[in-house]
Amino acid sequence: MKPRISLITLGVDDLERAVDFYASGLRLKTDGIDHGAVAFFELEGGLRLALWPRKSLSHDSGLPLSAPSPTDFCLAHNVSSKAEVDAVMEQARSAGATIVKAAHDTFYGGYAGYFQDPERHLWEVAWNPQMLPKE
Repeated sequence: MKPRISLITLGVDDLERAVDFYASGLRLKTDGIDHGAVAFFELEGGLRLALWPRKSLSHDSGLPLSAPSPTDFCLAHNVSSKAEVDAVMEQARSAGATIVKAAHDTFYGGYAGYFQDPERHLWEVAWNPQMLPKE
């Protein structure tokens, strides 16, 4: 297997609400809900984010539908400055996210905070001086 991820799919209970959060709130580019069932968002580096109903993911995978856990995984968004962390956290909050942990100085010399999208997926927004994004 090559060390590559091309698509991250988030299972959601309310597809329209989730699409609105990512498209209108976080301003990620999408063509909207495709075939009434899934939405794709373009990310940098060819990566895509998909939103798909949890029931559909359960059916397609053959796994039983279970209760979601917001600590099963975390998506991280690295930015170029502390001010950008604060700006993204405020953008997420204004779009309907729940701030789980306010941005703060970290043990590794960075600055980060956590929010949950309306479907309770956990995101970290971080400025890490050892891991600056390529602009």
